[in-house]
Formats: sequence, C-alpha cells, structure tokens
Amino acid sequence: MDLLLDTHVLLWWLADDPQLTKSARQAIGDPERRVLVSAASAWEISIKRALGKLDAPEDLSGALAASDLEPLPITVDHAQLAGALTRHHDDPFDRMLVAQATIEYLAIVTGDARIGAYDVPMISA
Repeated sequence: MDLLLDTHVLLWWLADDPQLTKSARQAIGDPERRVLVSAASAWEISIKRALGKLDAPEDLSGALAASDLEPLPITVDHAQLAGALTRHHDDPFDRMLVAQATIEYLAIVTGDARIGAYDVPMISA
C-alpha cells in the first residue's frame, strides 16, 4: 500500500530525526511504495513557519523532489469528505489527511493516535 505522511512525519523524515521509528523509516524508504505529501501539510507548515512556531525547509517543493516524495493536491471530493468526517479529531489538517487516505487508498504514517479513531490504514511513526 502507498503512503501518506502526516506533517510531523514529513518533517522528521526530511530532518532525519531519530524520533521516526525504524518501521516507519523502512516503510517510507521502500522503493516499491509511492510516498505522498498532502497539500494540507504544505499549508500547515507554511502557516506555522509564518507564525515562527516551526523551523522547516523554505523550499518545501524542492525538499519533496529531492526526497522522492510526491505532492498530493486537495480535490473537491477530499474537501467534502474531510468536512463530513466525525469530529474524532479537531485538527482540520489531520481530517483532510484522513479523507485523502480514504479516497486515494493510502496508509497514513503518523504518530498521532487520534487518527486511529478513523477507519483508515496506519503505520505508527
């Protein structure tokens, strides 16, 4: 199954952060899998960088390309499903990831246990 990285996992991957579990690191590095990054994660990173709450690459598109990570645009179908999801999780960015993973048949790589409240495949980060 192909993967969708949660925002914190993306940042850990790009920084080679030791917080990322060995199993998540292996899954992301598997050349047989597509690894995607949501436009919602780029948006979240941009907002937090502008607020001074996050140190992240300025050229996120370049960082994704250098790491063989694929951008995943947000579609109308993604947005409609994200808005209709049960509020197990109050973070709209995370609900968008759940919607995208559901529609695109992706497993979310995350350290956020609240994602587990949704019926979506997960890999623990």
